Amino acid sequence: QVQLVESGGGLVQAGGSLRLSCAASGLTFSRYAMGWFRQAPGKEREFVAAISSGTNIYYADYADSVKGRFTISRDNAKSTVYLQMNSLKPEDQAVYYCAARYASTRGSYSTRDYEYDSWGQGTQVTVSS
Repeated sequence: QVQLVESGGGLVQAGGSLRLSCAASGLTFSRYAMGWFRQAPGKEREFVAAISSGTNIYYADYADSVKGRFTISRDNAKSTVYLQMNSLKPEDQAVYYCAARYASTRGSYSTRDYEYDSWGQGTQVTVSS
């Protein structure tokens, strides 16, 4: 059974940084594309970042709203995916979820939440202005 556990959320001032982590278990991590999504109160869940499956070469994609500020990365040895968030804005405030998607094609990923198989419980990010 796949389990995803996020950590690293918290309260930060606008302009500050946070690094979210998502530890995965119960899967062959390198075969899974990983994504980060977020959901603010009263809003739909939205795509933030994704990183492809693989072992040495990865592809990453970002929502326009976070490009240049957020960086997704993965450590297959630790079965962990990270989201480094810099220059945080109040509009980044949300519950952040990590998700895993089995990638039948190496190097693939998705920006669509319905294509992900497993989800973590979420971690709250609060940005004060």
